[in-house]
Amino acid sequence: MHMHQNSPPKSGKPPRILFVSPHSLNRMTGASEARAVQTARALQTMGEVCAVVLDSEGWAQEWAALTNPEFRLEQRFEIHPFPNLTPYQKLRWLYDGRLNYPHGTGVNAAGLAQLQDLARQFDLIWFCKLRGANQFPQWAWPRSFVDIDDVPSTYALAELQNAQSLKAWLQAWLRYQSWHRRDRLLGERFDALGVCSEPDRQYLKTLGVNKPLHVIPNGFDAPKAEPFRQPAAPPRFGFIGIFDYAPNHEAAQWFARECWPLIKHELPGARLRLVGRESDGPLKPRGPEIDGLGFVPDPAAEMGTWTAMIVPIRTGAGTRGKIAHAFSAKCPVVSTTLGAHGYELESGHEAIIADTPEDFARACVQLACDPARSQRMAECAWKAFLERWTWDAILPRIHAAVEDCLRASSMKP
Repeated sequence: MHMHQNSPPKSGKPPRILFVSPHSLNRMTGASEARAVQTARALQTMGEVCAVVLDSEGWAQEWAALTNPEFRLEQRFEIHPFPNLTPYQKLRWLYDGRLNYPHGTGVNAAGLAQLQDLARQFDLIWFCKLRGANQFPQWAWPRSFVDIDDVPSTYALAELQNAQSLKAWLQAWLRYQSWHRRDRLLGERFDALGVCSEPDRQYLKTLGVNKPLHVIPNGFDAPKAEPFRQPAAPPRFGFIGIFDYAPNHEAAQWFARECWPLIKHELPGARLRLVGRESDGPLKPRGPEIDGLGFVPDPAAEMGTWTAMIVPIRTGAGTRGKIAHAFSAKCPVVSTTLGAHGYELESGHEAIIADTPEDFARACVQLACDPARSQRMAECAWKAFLERWTWDAILPRIHAAVEDCLRASSMKP
């Protein structure tokens, strides 16, 4: 459901907004790409939006081939490697929270000068993902908003908590310390900031970030008609996610290795259905009756046959768009605590939360054996979705963020 109603800011004149995205705005093959597109659409209801794409995969050529692109492409910037190779460089990355190119890639100085000149023509520069801002060798940005999406130190903390060896634990601990230092300084860099959930907002406040912090949840389009499910027999369990994103394929591997044998013991005919980019490739987990379907443009019909969507996420940050997607289809959900992070769900009400293989498998079996309970849970989740996680419901939050950022930047000398 697109957002069309024009709502100019209270200041009167619609703002010109420069939207800097590490994603192509021509496709939505994952939740992060969908968030970028839906945010840009929401900003267009307030003013003129021009896009800047950080192009590492030929997105600009793909964009140029479109006869009627949804957004105006203002500039393309090529991403270059800037690795930290020497011991001195690695120590700087660890201890210097203001070091440029913290991801080891970025736009060169000439590209930075181009963006600086371009940004002067706009009332607001909106960075889609903190990683996008980090690709430029500039610390603070005037008239800026950053949609952090995934808070880096929380991602590193999840890796730390799931490390399987002393070496992996030490590496994760060092990454956590480095990103923790940088996250504490975010208030110096932008006029206002956005995160996916209230827990993430509270976390940044505890770090001392004293700029306006807005919660902009992940959402999903409300379907045109109320969903109708007809779960298959034998039962099907499904997972949606791009498999070239480590937390997704690691989650699927953990589920297939630790949970799936327990489910198959109780439900011998059950099938696991995997949907998403690369889910049918080499990253697909091995096991009996596991089907990799690859990217499915509209998986609603497929999801309508599932007993439940599984969200066995054990690493990562931000919130999972797949939760809102499942709720939009009235598909029951079994998730880990981290998978449901930020949604503030009551286990057994909108979804079942389980973190051990035994509990996760037991929840899946229970939903297969108790269709009435499964349907009640799906109905509760559907009602919550309509109230909180459609993109139309999220639209006022994006409007408020723009107003806040414009107000904060206008108060600067």
